[in-house]
Amino acid sequence: MELHQLRYFVAVAETLNFTRAAEQCGVSQPSLTKAIKKLEDEFGGPLFRREGRRTHLTELGRAILPRLEQALALTEFAHKDALDFQNLRNSTLTLGCMCTIAPESLMSLIDFFQREAPELKLCLREGSGQRVVDMLQDGEIDIALAALPAYSDDLSATPLFTEKYVIAFPQGHRFAHMDQVPLQALDGERYLERINCEYLTFLEAAGFKDDGSIDSRFKSEHESWIQAMVIAGLGCAVMPQSLASHPQLQNRLLVEPDIEPTVSVITKRGRRHTPVVDLFVRLCRSIDWSDFGKPHQHKNAVAPQTA
Repeated sequence: MELHQLRYFVAVAETLNFTRAAEQCGVSQPSLTKAIKKLEDEFGGPLFRREGRRTHLTELGRAILPRLEQALALTEFAHKDALDFQNLRNSTLTLGCMCTIAPESLMSLIDFFQREAPELKLCLREGSGQRVVDMLQDGEIDIALAALPAYSDDLSATPLFTEKYVIAFPQGHRFAHMDQVPLQALDGERYLERINCEYLTFLEAAGFKDDGSIDSRFKSEHESWIQAMVIAGLGCAVMPQSLASHPQLQNRLLVEPDIEPTVSVITKRGRRHTPVVDLFVRLCRSIDWSDFGKPHQHKNAVAPQTA
């Protein structure tokens, strides 16, 4: 059964006239009649009874009409959905974001995205840098925002911004008297470990190994818990500078080693990208990310018009 056969059948059922149905469908009457005959052969009996100038549905025709009308309507809805998708209407972008990126760093990007394509929907997924890259590889998300020391050859990573890492500590701590804090200075300090943080990955990439000298007293995957415990004086933590912006948190730049991960927008090479993915990548590239991941000045807009 082919789509045009459904369309011809429904047209004849509505008009009860083969000539008018052919005109309505924009085909010749012989072509329409031939298509109806093939449909009758498939269903095993006549669908119309032609008596002189009058045409009626047979019992078989009446029986299948509701189903075929429904099938035709669903097909038309599918075509409309496809057209809307190509025109960036009613599409959803699933974005995987590394959880150590401060949400405030991305608000201007999301606002820009919404203004350029207001009918688009955005679904945010969160995880460690490696987790969101894995989600991208598995097709669970469309785009990833993450920072890893390296990416596999089947991924395309466009650098957006680089963020420094700091040591966060409570008020009155000895680190407040230092301009910068070397990693070795954490020896003997109570350390609060952020489970999803990528800094250990970057430390290992720089040749530093965990020798067990850091006293890790508490671990959490939630930034709010780590920040609250630092503020309460229960220890120190290593975190991206943008996450150490709480007014009760003090911080100093982490040095020796310097850790400055670069956050990139990542897509899968060879995967056919939807228009909404192309739009988001272009918007990412059109933004000035110079202020620690807080975009503040847009270049010339590059997004297509959404009719």
